Amino acid sequence: MNRFLSSAVNKVDAKGRVSVPAHFRAVVQSRGYAELYAIRQLDVPALDVGGLDLLDRYEERIALEDPFLQTADDMSFFVHGDGAFLKYDQDGRITVSDFIREHTGITTEVAFVGRGNFFQIWEPARLSAYGAEVRARLSRLRQGTKPGEQPE
Repeated sequence: MNRFLSSAVNKVDAKGRVSVPAHFRAVVQSRGYAELYAIRQLDVPALDVGGLDLLDRYEERIALEDPFLQTADDMSFFVHGDGAFLKYDQDGRITVSDFIREHTGITTEVAFVGRGNFFQIWEPARLSAYGAEVRARLSRLRQGTKPGEQPE
């Protein structure tokens, strides 16, 4: 398996570290990530985490913008100035830094959520609330459309 799938919750230790779930560590290793890059989600209190391919994906999108327009500048600020490399040790632990805590609200536990080519870090209660919102949106979408009909 070479995708980040499923979810898990792990405790933050006394030194402020949390173990990345074993199945996520296996993906990190199989992809050869030497370091993990994290970027804050714009609309939810979560971080997207991946290797340099995650950063590459954002940079490819920035390159499509006119460099003289505000959008390109804003995107560069977001990706380059508001992202961070996480401290990931040889035992597969991440240091839960202020960068992580301030955006997510994480205190004692970290929820890890697979998103295919990357994973997210959440505070568990916030993830639970977000998951309920997602399921409700999808349920409304499903109930509002007929087979073969496109949603409005």
